[in-house]
Amino acid sequence: MKVNLYDFDNTIYKGDSSTDFFFFSLMKYPKIIKYFPKIIGGAILYKLKIIKKTQFKERNFSFLKSIPNIDSLVEMFWVSHECYIKDFYLGKKKHDKDIIISASPEFLLKPICDKLKVADLIASNVDKKTGKFNGLNCYGREKIKRLNKKYKNVEVNEAYSDSLSDTPMLEIADKPYLVKGNKIVDF
Repeated sequence: MKVNLYDFDNTIYKGDSSTDFFFFSLMKYPKIIKYFPKIIGGAILYKLKIIKKTQFKERNFSFLKSIPNIDSLVEMFWVSHECYIKDFYLGKKKHDKDIIISASPEFLLKPICDKLKVADLIASNVDKKTGKFNGLNCYGREKIKRLNKKYKNVEVNEAYSDSLSDTPMLEIADKPYLVKGNKIVDF
């Protein structure tokens, strides 16, 4: 089976969907501002290498505990943020061989991936009620581990990412590309 792999944030989406979702949530539920010190504290601890990336991201998503209907909020988010999907991706006629592989939460990306009719989504498994991760953050080499676990004998035709942290994903593609804004260059 031949597929194309795409990172999501800053690759086919203009910005970071998790950050955008937090601020969107804050506009709808101002009380989640109380999680801001925990998030900032987590960023400091992560930068000091006291906590791992997954723990840092769990702190970021702890605000989900205060959202009464997360599915409805995610739906509203994509109504207003679908316009952030980049033109180069929207310009493709078919996405039936595309796999989006992202560190962002699956519950956040699944609705837009379904709408775009991508073949599959591999993303971080985050409990949408607590912000807790069920397993490791889907980042770097973890992306390839999950791809290989889910698909045996997969061949990667094209791979797209904005980040060198996705080098393992780019290295397995016949045609790897770096995405910088709206510019696509060979890796």
